[in-house]
Amino acid sequence: MSPDGREAQPELRDHSIGELVKDLANQTSTLVRQELDLAKAELADRGRRAGKGAGMLGAGAAVGLLALGALTAVLIAALDLAMQTWLAALIVTVVYAAIAAVLIQIGRKQVQEAAPPVPEETIDSVKEDVQWAKTRMRSATK
Repeated sequence: MSPDGREAQPELRDHSIGELVKDLANQTSTLVRQELDLAKAELADRGRRAGKGAGMLGAGAAVGLLALGALTAVLIAALDLAMQTWLAALIVTVVYAAIAAVLIQIGRKQVQEAAPPVPEETIDSVKEDVQWAKTRMRSATK
């Protein structure tokens, strides 16, 4: 037993090649499963963020249409009391366009933050795992 309570493992040099290959295969299998789980979790998170951004884009479009349909006539009529009708309609259009642009920018930003849907943490972890496996193989063959 080692001081921390775990069983002491014999030196890798004492193992046969067959044992080393079996051990490496078992560890690699476990590692691959863990990496796949990490990739799934990372992609699910990015998908949720992209979905929220797309929802914001849709909400911005819907709010823009509702506002244009319901309030346009009221605002133009109110402004028509102080100016010509065409100028009142132009002012209302510019205000609605500004609101829609802000909502679209917010949604686009959220979609861009979720892209590209590449599991970057998993890729880094796999690179570390490959390096670890190479080191194990080198130390086993010495």
